[in-house]
Amino acid sequence: MILYLHGFRSSPSSFKARRMQEYMQRIGRAAEFFCPALSPSPAMAIAQAEQILDGTDPADVTIIGSSLGGYYATWLAEKYGCKAMLVNPAVKPPRELESYVGVTTYYHSDEVFEFKAEYVDELRALAIADITQPERYFLLAATGDEVLDWREMVTFYQGAQQLIIQGSDHGLAEFADMFDQLMAFCDGKQAHA
Repeated sequence: MILYLHGFRSSPSSFKARRMQEYMQRIGRAAEFFCPALSPSPAMAIAQAEQILDGTDPADVTIIGSSLGGYYATWLAEKYGCKAMLVNPAVKPPRELESYVGVTTYYHSDEVFEFKAEYVDELRALAIADITQPERYFLLAATGDEVLDWREMVTFYQGAQQLIIQGSDHGLAEFADMFDQLMAFCDGKQAHA
């Protein structure tokens, strides 16, 4: 199973999520792909992910987390012992999202939502001091990320398999070019940079 967790203000309609779903369909594995529309509440987003994971063998799960979804993926991977692939993940979202408290819209629609002050506390409750078993993690980070600092990602996921893309951006337009490596990691094979 691949559980894809999108980022803040994103959705299952994001470029990366749609391309991943298309790829899974193309290789005949669409039934293994899940990408829920996550609640703005971090606690509710985690509950949504856990409902999908319920009853699944962690050895058969890879969580792909993009941006804020990477933060969630890390917490879930630590709790369940499954693998996680992190795409320009947020390492310290309470710090980064505090200024977003209020009403905003999703990137892929005009739908309005409120990011409440208590959501920052919910993010703090999900903080992981250090990852255990770094071999369960694969970091994809772009040095040109205009939203998050790739160096923080590299430091936090030290010891994990890492693919650092020179340049690019937070959206990581090259993501679809990496699907073979991604699937190798998901399937427990050695992925090569």
